[in-house]
Amino acid sequence: MSTPKFFIISGTSGSGKTIALQVLEDLGFYCIDNLPASLVPEMAARVLGNNTKDHNCAFSIDSRNQDIIGDLEDSFNSLKAFNIETRIIFLDADDDTLLKRYSETRRKHPLSDENTSLSEAIHKERDLLKYLQRSADCRIDTASTTPHELRKLIKDETAVISERGLTLLFQSFGFKYGGPTDADFIFDVRCLPNPHWQPELKALTGLDRPVADFLDTQPLCTDMYLDIKNFVETWLPHFIQDNRNYITVGIGCTGGQHRSVYLTQKLKQHFANNEAIHTLARHREMSV
Repeated sequence: MSTPKFFIISGTSGSGKTIALQVLEDLGFYCIDNLPASLVPEMAARVLGNNTKDHNCAFSIDSRNQDIIGDLEDSFNSLKAFNIETRIIFLDADDDTLLKRYSETRRKHPLSDENTSLSEAIHKERDLLKYLQRSADCRIDTASTTPHELRKLIKDETAVISERGLTLLFQSFGFKYGGPTDADFIFDVRCLPNPHWQPELKALTGLDRPVADFLDTQPLCTDMYLDIKNFVETWLPHFIQDNRNYITVGIGCTGGQHRSVYLTQKLKQHFANNEAIHTLARHREMSV
């Protein structure tokens, strides 16, 4: 019987926690919405006490009832006594996105009332959840993520927990839409020759062979690729030694269609050869 797995889903209200929990439930996880943090150790004991069936569990911890958050650090420290693989996923989005989502759905924020505005409630919630945000194995910015894309990201995470070692994510993005808030490193590649100005390449992306062939011939692109590759290769062992299990490297160009996509794919292909890590590539501005 394999080791049970725990996924803890948290984040700001309106960031997509319900979708994440639904995905895990569809994948066979036993899911609990809004579990009091003080009951986390009890849940672990119950899972281990069931010796007839292997259970994978997922539960959300949020601010809908402030009293249930409790002493998260003590609860999570007690979880270490159990032989259960645990992964914390924290979902978030910028204030403007959250405000827009609440405006569109006309839902009430769990911390807002006649004396607390929606903006104030969002800030208060972030303060309540700061321990979970700091402790998260994976932070996902859902501001530019569709429900379909978020479902795919969560499915990727269920594969990650079964892997040993660190997960390395390369993510392309466009600076014109804002930088990613969940990246550990960001590289600006807007100085590279831009296929956008080549009429035959403008409508294509960095996933298309003609764009890749064009950028392959540009010495600056080769230099940038080698510099980023060498930087990651130099510091990756130190992050692994420090027990980090998730690193996100953002690669940004102007629109997130050509140069950043090309380099993200090229870097992913190189590091995918390292069996000690799990390598992913995502393109924020593209539905792929």
